[in-house]
Amino acid sequence: MSAGEDEQREEPFYLGVPTRIGASLLHLSGELGGMIVLAARLLRRLVPPRVDRDELVKNLHKTGVRSVGIVSVTAIFVGAIMVIQAAPLVMRFNAKEIVGWGAGFATLREVGPLLIALMFSGRVGANNTAELGTMVVTDQIDALRALAIDPLAYLILPRVISMVVMLFLLTIVGDAVAIVGAIGAAKVLLDVDPRSFISSLTVLLDEWDLATGLIKSVAFGVMIALTSCHFGLSVKGGAPGVGRAVNAAVVAAASGIFVLDYFSTYLLG
Repeated sequence: MSAGEDEQREEPFYLGVPTRIGASLLHLSGELGGMIVLAARLLRRLVPPRVDRDELVKNLHKTGVRSVGIVSVTAIFVGAIMVIQAAPLVMRFNAKEIVGWGAGFATLREVGPLLIALMFSGRVGANNTAELGTMVVTDQIDALRALAIDPLAYLILPRVISMVVMLFLLTIVGDAVAIVGAIGAAKVLLDVDPRSFISSLTVLLDEWDLATGLIKSVAFGVMIALTSCHFGLSVKGGAPGVGRAVNAAVVAAASGIFVLDYFSTYLLG
């Protein structure tokens, strides 16, 4: 067998696995390090605050007000689904009086913040990555630097603040709408009186159940903001690179949300 044939021989699959795992870990470490560096650079611009107010107001409207509709539609079905899931057990044990507690507990602490964050990531995070990536490939970021304008203070920091603040507020709105959806589903499916539903919700749940979901929403907002901005600013390769960056940002944000949800659920109880 000639030397050329030896070079063309394919490497066994199992020998390439460690190489691929190592390359994946290096790539993941690089992206995670990039987000940490971006977070540190943004924190430096908060002391003292250097935020463009007009840009902040514009982003608060764009990320928050325009998301109320889709978040409300998602939330009302989340509440109804919680009742549908609880209905078999409630009917089996004749425990209609606690359906409000069951639906509220799952919605406020876990399902509501999680699904609203995923919806927010798909709508706002992906759009933010596409916008920043387009500005990178068209040299608009470099143009800001040429005009002695700090892109992080003028462009990135308002977006990060608006995404964190508005996801927190949208979670409050979503929780309220989800409870309304759960009340309606409980009345239609189980003939549970709304007053009985609200009574079990307010008596058996405490403030910490609501606070747990809201704390999670802040963590999810930071994750979505950092991933969308990091991948947007890291675009390479022109227009195709923008598409790859959007895809990577959505995947990274969703993965990060589930990882944060696991650890926050464990730590917050």
